[in-house]
Amino acid sequence: MFTVGFALREYGAFHYLFSNENLNVYIASTSFIYMSPPLLELANYHVLGRILYYVPYFSPLHPGRVLTTFGALSAIVEVLNAIGVSYIANQALPESLTKLGQILMKLSLVTQIVIIALFCLLGGTFHWRCARASIRIHRVSAPLLTLYISTSIILVRCIYRTIEHFNVLSVRHGPGVDLTTLSPIVRYEWFFYVFEASLMLVNSFLWNWRHPRQYLPENYNIYLAQDGVTELEGPGWKDDRPLIMTMFDPFSWCEPKTQKQRPFWETNGYTLVTAGSNGAKDRHYAEAEAV
Repeated sequence: MFTVGFALREYGAFHYLFSNENLNVYIASTSFIYMSPPLLELANYHVLGRILYYVPYFSPLHPGRVLTTFGALSAIVEVLNAIGVSYIANQALPESLTKLGQILMKLSLVTQIVIIALFCLLGGTFHWRCARASIRIHRVSAPLLTLYISTSIILVRCIYRTIEHFNVLSVRHGPGVDLTTLSPIVRYEWFFYVFEASLMLVNSFLWNWRHPRQYLPENYNIYLAQDGVTELEGPGWKDDRPLIMTMFDPFSWCEPKTQKQRPFWETNGYTLVTAGSNGAKDRHYAEAEAV
């Protein structure tokens, strides 16, 4: 999508005189460029889910719900993006639809920032639990570090787009407008190259260079035992609820206690034992007989 969007943008740089054909090219270019970053976020959601599958006992929610829940939220952002951009870019539409497009774009950009913040909170909670239990193996810390960098890059891009959009909305149209009074972020193209094109290119290279498959097992049923060293193959984390329920209740708060099953990792033969003196607790692992 980025390739198509930037190719159309390059074409539009030499075909900028107003015509229906050039207008359609501009709308398509803007739409493709705006719609691509949420798909990169979708990849991040999938990676975090695989990390949670690998260390399931510290996961704040069912690992499979990371992708479905945040994916559904991203789908909403995508729809708002697509409709908003198309309405704003097409100046031939009535003013009411143009204003509606501006509202949808504002909503999509702010929503995207909120989603990123919630995603960081989820990943940070998991990371804190691992650090508290002294699980700092490279297989977990490396993809988490890459995930943090990627999410930060997308967040910077989203903040830039939000600032740019609000500056565009403040522009007064009509004859006699002094273009030198426009915000630099609107007047100069280099802001786009630095905070959009370059950042998204770096993000794409980042995940190819530090691909999660270098650290995480291919089979998501393989997980790290509580000793922080041994890898075991479990039955997988199952959720028999309807898909719609898992999306609206990813933390299983509404699930009856009678239906909840004992986590499979509690019977794997490894038990976390804490002991300490003078109020200080140390982490120790003792191998127990499987139940």
